[in-house]
Amino acid sequence: MANLFGFRFERIKDSPTQDKFTQKSPDDGSVEIAGGGYYAQVLDQDGREKSELDLIKRYRDIAQQPEVDSAIEDIVNEAIVSNERDMPVNIVLDLLPYTKNIKDKIRECFEEVMDLLDFNEKGHDIFRRWYVDGRLFYHKVIDTKNPKSGITELRYIDPRKIKRVKSVKKDNSREGTQLIKRVETYYMYNEKGLGSAGLGGDMQGIRISGDSISYCPSGLVDQNKNIVLSYLHKAIKPTNQLRMIEDSLVIYRISRAPERRIFYIDVGNLPKIKAEQYLKDVMNRYRNKLVYDAKTGEIRDDRNHMSMLEDFWLPRREGGRGTEITTLPGGSNLGEIDDIEYFQRKLYRSLNVPISRLEAEQNFSLGRTAEITRDELKFTKFVQRVRKKFIPLFNDILKTQLVLKGIISIEEWGKMKEHIQYDFMQDGHFAELKEAEMLRERIDMIGQVEPYVGTFFSKEFVHKQVLKLTDHEIEEMQKQIRREAGLPPEEGGVDVPSGTDGVTRYPAVDGTPIPGDDLGAYDGQPPKENGNDKSWFCKFIRKK
Repeated sequence: MANLFGFRFERIKDSPTQDKFTQKSPDDGSVEIAGGGYYAQVLDQDGREKSELDLIKRYRDIAQQPEVDSAIEDIVNEAIVSNERDMPVNIVLDLLPYTKNIKDKIRECFEEVMDLLDFNEKGHDIFRRWYVDGRLFYHKVIDTKNPKSGITELRYIDPRKIKRVKSVKKDNSREGTQLIKRVETYYMYNEKGLGSAGLGGDMQGIRISGDSISYCPSGLVDQNKNIVLSYLHKAIKPTNQLRMIEDSLVIYRISRAPERRIFYIDVGNLPKIKAEQYLKDVMNRYRNKLVYDAKTGEIRDDRNHMSMLEDFWLPRREGGRGTEITTLPGGSNLGEIDDIEYFQRKLYRSLNVPISRLEAEQNFSLGRTAEITRDELKFTKFVQRVRKKFIPLFNDILKTQLVLKGIISIEEWGKMKEHIQYDFMQDGHFAELKEAEMLRERIDMIGQVEPYVGTFFSKEFVHKQVLKLTDHEIEEMQKQIRREAGLPPEEGGVDVPSGTDGVTRYPAVDGTPIPGDDLGAYDGQPPKENGNDKSWFCKFIRKK
């Protein structure tokens, strides 16, 4: 293959394995093209590239619809939460079987990734852009003279200008079946847009190495056309239906709202031609209207050109009741909007947003968690699934940062990425009530578990299973306890509040007598003698 722009990680060659005749599931929307040339072209028979470009434009168009925009904001606000003190996303390394030193370096690299994305301020916009377009591309810029400094900049790329492609090298076996020998993935970029009319629908552009681009698809793929879909794809039809029903309702109300006048003009026994001319003369006579213009002080002839559409003029023969003017009443069902409400509910269902959020007059209960509706529970699970689809963006950038800085090798990443988790911040008054209720339940559970600590349950079990603290938080709590006790960590100090009863208490660390009230000793006896070691009870309980 020709040289690619950007950087690549050179991997160790794989050992000989069994020949393959099938490819991996194309859940990333990669387009297979013929290799061998610097500019590759593909015969577009089904309009795949053109339709994908049109889909992105359509997604962005329907996202501007007020109802769709409101639903998207509900989803993004639930998924990405930020405040003045904490980051929207934190990394969790409890399941990672690495040393504390390596974990601290991984946390530092993750903080650098958040800074490069400016996720604390732009996290909402980044997630919304990914949710609407269904894909997200970032160019990872590094200093080629000093690659160990890591990524220096992340630049957003419009998905209409870049495409993930793969070159497949096949070979015929003895049975005549084509076996896959090598698959190389890279990206095609063109400033004017790939597959646009100016390019004739081909795949011409700059070839960029796969390691230089961070790509995060939505995970939804049209298996027939191999096109990555957006989460708004199901809302295209309901949105168009809602637009049409609204437009038709507006037209109907405008045409049926006014009361029409009916003029019955007596034409006597005039011939047909003269009767029609007489009727037109009467119409023109009533259409002329003199209007005083207050700005210029002039009198102008203002003809009402809509009168022919608003009124009805009918001739009446001799022997009838003569000239008569009556009125035709307007529409009587102009206030019915059941059709619009139906399509609005259908649109919200297509976006997995609870219908209750569409109705502004409906009160939202902020009581106990038992009062949560089924729709809200389903919506929460949907947001959690969408978050997991967004996590590969963090993983890819974090992998590049760790490999460039030499913290891990490229071969190690495949084993450790499954043990890396991310904690998204929760939001809202309802979440606070839920956390307070969970805190009360945990404290009550501590009272029930307390007699069995040291016999059936360990302190580590209480930390992780009852208080739901991570390894990093447990370590931070121990440091805070020692710091509040005024003792250095190497001396094993604990939090000892000043007491007034004069009883000598014993901390649960080394049994050294310390005056005051300590959670680790009771009744003036060391904890090792009376078994009342309660140093595991931390003052801080992390909000989950």
